[in-house]
Amino acid sequence: MRVLQPIDFAQKAKEMNTGNVIRADIRALAAYDVPSADGMVKLDAMENPFPLPPGIREALGRTVENLALNRYPAPSAPALKRCLREMMELPSSAAMILGNGSDELIQMLALAVATPDAVIMGVEPSFVMFHMIARLARVRFVGVPLKSDFSLDGAALLGAIAEHRPALIFLAYPNNPTGNCFDESIMEAVLKASTGLVVVDEAYYPFTPRSFKRHLGQYPNLLLMRTLSKLGLAGVRLGWLCGPEAVVNEIEKVRLPYNISVLDQAAAVVVLEQRAVLQEQVQEIVHQREYVRLQLAALSGVEVFPSEANFLLFRVPEAARIFDGLRQHGILIKNLTQAHSLLHDCLRVTVGASEENQAFLSAIKLLVGR
Repeated sequence: MRVLQPIDFAQKAKEMNTGNVIRADIRALAAYDVPSADGMVKLDAMENPFPLPPGIREALGRTVENLALNRYPAPSAPALKRCLREMMELPSSAAMILGNGSDELIQMLALAVATPDAVIMGVEPSFVMFHMIARLARVRFVGVPLKSDFSLDGAALLGAIAEHRPALIFLAYPNNPTGNCFDESIMEAVLKASTGLVVVDEAYYPFTPRSFKRHLGQYPNLLLMRTLSKLGLAGVRLGWLCGPEAVVNEIEKVRLPYNISVLDQAAAVVVLEQRAVLQEQVQEIVHQREYVRLQLAALSGVEVFPSEANFLLFRVPEAARIFDGLRQHGILIKNLTQAHSLLHDCLRVTVGASEENQAFLSAIKLLVGR
């Protein structure tokens, strides 16, 4: 009888060359960094700062108590889709697909168009996952720079569309990290010029009256993407994509089965049925946004950019020093000064609850000087 020799796993690990099994372009990437916020005032991730009120938490508890966690979730989440359609007042002609956050929807879209010569296009600076997921899907990404005031460069964008004929274009509305809504006429020109799909990412729709929803059905290549993360359910990873049924049905083929968990479906339905509470929170965030904007703008040397989201982008001399100083005061915001040349000396702060905003303002006033 043959005796099997024990395997020296430590030695085998040393001998294994990741270059033989992991794609070179993956090894060249840096992982998406999420810094620890333990013990900090967390103002770096555009979250709703307010907890759910006791009544909704109690309803969630009763719902979870009766969930069949031993069963797979409803694959198409019909109850949740009904709630979302009602909330959006979505036209019946528009189809919907759900994703584990909008990140998964971006991944589905990239995979669906990933041919050897395909191009995905966006503007820069914008949401980093547009570019990152394109690279993961091995699709060439073409980024068109914004103007210095972070507005769309219509001529450059339309020229790039004519040159590269992208299969997919992403436009965030409002844009992250700049906070502004782009010129609607230029966006419509993009829809008319593009022979591919155009995704308008409305992640920050709760904080602005602007939306491209009314254009659904008007343009056969328009897809609208939203998420519950900024509304107050960042922990419930849920995004949705709306558009022409013929297009959405093709994207649906890329979706992994059961991608929205039993818990996420149930929690979202419970909260959306009482979403008036979330709207009250949104109004407070918008009020606080204006207060923080005015306080920042009053500081010497600080330039605050207009925002229709739940965050503010501002430029300040020695941004890296200010960022580090805020961390030492227990305040975590986002340092964007190395993210793009247009963002030199720029920081981004999420609008928090009143006491969090006061802590941020007190600290930055000490660091910048009044």
